[in-house]
Amino acid sequence: MNTAELKQFCRAVRRDIINMTANAGSGHPGGSLSAVELMSAIFSRMRVDPKNPKNPDRDRFVLSKGHAAPCYYGVLAELGFFDKAEFENFRQLHSILQGHPDMKKVPGVDASSGSLGQGVSIAVGMALGAKHQGKDVKVYAVLGDGECQEGQAWEAFMAANHYKLDNLTVAIDNNGLQIDGSNDEVMSLGSLGDKLRAFGFHTIELPDGNDLEAVLAALDEPTEPGKPKAILAHTVKGKGVSFMENQVGWHGKAPNAEQRQQALKELEG
Repeated sequence: MNTAELKQFCRAVRRDIINMTANAGSGHPGGSLSAVELMSAIFSRMRVDPKNPKNPDRDRFVLSKGHAAPCYYGVLAELGFFDKAEFENFRQLHSILQGHPDMKKVPGVDASSGSLGQGVSIAVGMALGAKHQGKDVKVYAVLGDGECQEGQAWEAFMAANHYKLDNLTVAIDNNGLQIDGSNDEVMSLGSLGDKLRAFGFHTIELPDGNDLEAVLAALDEPTEPGKPKAILAHTVKGKGVSFMENQVGWHGKAPNAEQRQQALKELEG
């Protein structure tokens, strides 16, 4: 996809997020909408095949902030990993599309996630495994900023540097809000950029993490041998839907019928 096509792809994923959460009457639209450019850009750079999702030589992706599953499912369905008709069943009993990603049910999902902090550790293990096997496999993980309050995330960062995992890219969806309020109110993270650099990451800070071209450039920027990459993307929670933007209340609340129509109208462009 060229950049113009990828922008349209992002718009489609945003509509998918609204439709899924509205269908279910539950889910996490805010942090799904903020991550659209990060996840869409990553998948545009990954070596994956919807017709052969289990190819052992594929690149790997882990959604460490597993509650942003609507974004993940939107990206996978738009790429053709499964039929968009499945969106009607999001978060329903026995559906493949549960509230958090299940690798045993969803084609294209490489790791089940949802317990915050764990996904990035899984990604580190995948990157280390590829190194041991001598495989040219790239591993990507998307984390939430509130998730970085978990100690396990920092253990994973330390391991990534120790094992020189230059095949690993960690992208942090830094929208500044979490379920109970702003990050600064709940547990201030200080300067995440300084912390990531101190942990040995080749760190790229994006003032606008919803700027698709900037995300693509960050993904394409080479890192020195032995250094894992971190993309610290300052995003907008609820991005693309005016009444959801920067509103903590939309972390885990679905739009009603009227709000759904308003959101979809805005996303028509």
